[in-house]
Amino acid sequence: MTWAAVWMRLGQRFLPFSDAVSTELPLGRLLRLSLFQVSVGMATALLVGTLNRVMIVELSVSASLVAVMVSLPLVFAPFRALLGFRSDHHRSALGWKRVPYIWFGTLLQFGGFAIMPFALLVLSGTGTNGPVWAGQFGAALAFLMVGAGLQTTQTAGLALATDLAPPDTRPSVVAMMYVALLVGTVASAFFFSALLQDYSPKRLIQVIQGAAVLTVVLNVIALWKQEARNPAATRSDTPRPAFGEAFRAFLKRTGATRFLIAVALGTAAFTMQDVVLEPYGGEILGLGVGDTSALSALLAGGALAGFVVAARMLVHGADPYRVAAYGALAGLPAFVLVSLSAPFESAGLFRIGIGLVGFGGGLFAVGTLTVAMGLDEGRATGLALGAWGAVQATAAGVGIAAGGIIRDAVGALGAAGYLGPTMTGPAVGYGAVYQIEILLLFATLVAIGPLVRHARTLRLQSSRFGLSELPG
Repeated sequence: MTWAAVWMRLGQRFLPFSDAVSTELPLGRLLRLSLFQVSVGMATALLVGTLNRVMIVELSVSASLVAVMVSLPLVFAPFRALLGFRSDHHRSALGWKRVPYIWFGTLLQFGGFAIMPFALLVLSGTGTNGPVWAGQFGAALAFLMVGAGLQTTQTAGLALATDLAPPDTRPSVVAMMYVALLVGTVASAFFFSALLQDYSPKRLIQVIQGAAVLTVVLNVIALWKQEARNPAATRSDTPRPAFGEAFRAFLKRTGATRFLIAVALGTAAFTMQDVVLEPYGGEILGLGVGDTSALSALLAGGALAGFVVAARMLVHGADPYRVAAYGALAGLPAFVLVSLSAPFESAGLFRIGIGLVGFGGGLFAVGTLTVAMGLDEGRATGLALGAWGAVQATAAGVGIAAGGIIRDAVGALGAAGYLGPTMTGPAVGYGAVYQIEILLLFATLVAIGPLVRHARTLRLQSSRFGLSELPG
């Protein structure tokens, strides 16, 4: 046996996502396609992480205004189902369905990033004489454009991945897309942090506009020769149902509404702690800035492990609903450990719990997205993925906002003595968030349980998912 054959056998057995490769979607093409997720992760890291800090610290913008700006991209999250539906039934003489939406999303991201640094400088009054309202309007427009662009790009991109991947490799393709998103987010966060270490207005403009150019480059490479042209499928006289009618028909399918409810509950459960993660470690457990910053890496590492395990389970025939349920189950002891770390004053328990939170969230995300990629009867791939994305993104935004509000509100009630003499410390607000997340995970299991038992009725595409073998 040659060394090449030995390496190929080892790669197929041990390398993550090697089983995502197929004749229809070889490794090089799959890696190129995943670059659109890298660009989405880069935009997310810039909006939620880097600019969040720069606007508050360096530009002295009020925290409340920053929170409003950062949340603006979520305005377009509920429209992802419509975007997916439109890409399913796009009419074009060029014969493309997904490419136009990914390209227009890319242009929106580019335009938003192009005007963003100047709008932020006007907003803060740094080196400019423009009116504040012009800065507010420009910044809001920039954040809205970037938000609309990344929502459009990700929805159509995932639909294109579903179109290209054979049914038996979709679970691994899903996991690989999540890994690309994670890599793009984490790597960009470190990269932007290093570039802005010596902050100046000029450097801010260079970094953000560099991100605009890199977004276009990555997405052009990702799109190159991916979707085959099929003018017959996109003719102008092709009948297209009304969105409302199609969406109502989608919700009437067995388990669709319950599935979306489970996605909303589970996503909110895993994301409420995002905004209180580092403050909890610093305020309650006394961890330093470096230690709390490492918590995000630990959370990402747990999620990466969850992606790998989920892909392995799904490729070997596991029910994606069951994988998502395992993720919710893993979250229960995770949040219990996080909650117990305060009374035990144990940073070790806290770190173990955070790693498990990431692991459970990874299982849940890959499981639910695999279900959405399989709900593609007829030409409803984009609609199903758009509905999943709309619910997931909206629930994440609401969950993050609720986490901060609950922490502050319950903490204030405890400090004022309204919760009794034993619940007055700073850990009370954080504990309330974690307890609510545990309750949401129980609700998620209640919602997803019947789907695990009756998954066969949903008629997913691939028998390798194991659904056709489940008892009715």
